Amino acid sequence: MTSFDSSPTLTAWRALLAVAVVFVMLATTGWTAVRHQHSEAPREIAFASWARDRIAGHALPDTDAPPYRLAHFFATLTAGQQVALADKYPLVVGNLNGAPVTLRYRANRHALALAETVEQQRTQDTRLSPDGRHQAVLRLARFRSMLAGDRQILAFDPSGRGHAAEVFGDLDRAKRISVIVPGVDTNLLTLERTGRKKNAAPVGMAQQLYGAERAARPGTRTAVIAWADYTAPAGIGMDAALGGLAADGAVRLNALVEALPGTSAVSLFCHSYGSVLCGVAAKGELPSRVSDIAVAGSPGMRADSAEALDTGARVWAMRDGDDWIQDVPNMAVGGLGHGADPVDPEFGARIVSANGAVGHSGYFEPGTDSLSNFAAIGVGAFDTVSCASTDRACHREISGDPEA
Repeated sequence: MTSFDSSPTLTAWRALLAVAVVFVMLATTGWTAVRHQHSEAPREIAFASWARDRIAGHALPDTDAPPYRLAHFFATLTAGQQVALADKYPLVVGNLNGAPVTLRYRANRHALALAETVEQQRTQDTRLSPDGRHQAVLRLARFRSMLAGDRQILAFDPSGRGHAAEVFGDLDRAKRISVIVPGVDTNLLTLERTGRKKNAAPVGMAQQLYGAERAARPGTRTAVIAWADYTAPAGIGMDAALGGLAADGAVRLNALVEALPGTSAVSLFCHSYGSVLCGVAAKGELPSRVSDIAVAGSPGMRADSAEALDTGARVWAMRDGDDWIQDVPNMAVGGLGHGADPVDPEFGARIVSANGAVGHSGYFEPGTDSLSNFAAIGVGAFDTVSCASTDRACHREISGDPEA
């Protein structure tokens, strides 16, 4: 006898419900497609000038060349020549996968200083609307914050809503690298927050994970990247219900991982729409050095199962009981929706505890099972991971050197 749960009638009703949820989102939040707010002219001019320039009698490499070729190019330069390029083309070198990490930090500090000057002028520009000047004030504050102290900015692009990535720890010497992949409304202005919501922003997430990893295994050299270097959906609208931005972001994520220094294992920690991106990346050209993919508050990974992700990485999933994402139907209808629920036991992920986390953005709060589990995964301390009640065997078949 066929069960009601698998009947075509129920499947059709679920499909209709999924479509209805999408249109309710659109009706209540608006059609929130990504809109550019600032000209990309400075960056375009820099790339055009780079393409025409030469150094030591040789043409500069294509900026979209594979990371290994770009790494080889920079290795042929003297330290002085590297610095000269970084200072002349900060928006290029600072975002160039394959360039030395410390050189990218230098280039991005220079790019931030230039952006600070431009935004300072915009705050006084009477031709802008009051809202335009207010946005300039906010961006100016963000740039000044990113310039404070010895922050390690791995990527910076002020065009549009902006992209950025920041490193905590020594990326060149790290034995384990973790990458935070955040979700909707990720941009320069939301890169970091203060107060109660600070750990819901990429920088706060990365800071908490870095501290928890060091506490979990003090002898392991770790680095954590707050990766806000893709165009995320603006709000819970059509872009969030589709996979286009995830597909574009997946290309950028895979390029980042491919260019990371050394041979250390990499773990991806993907929150909300970021888990959609990670799922698409896994089905694309995810570098084999990615050993673990952990998702939290996921609307789906655009796959029917963990096995369908076609990756050798271990897949972990968690969701706290207060997360509203559980009310979003896990369907894929005509391109809308992101598919199966990663915390459904039938999906095949290792389901871990999120006890203590509250709401959709509480997974990186100190004292939660979610943060301690993320840290254990990040440093390879798998025996300390606490499984969810639905998956008591989430430690199954973990092999290899836990210190690797």
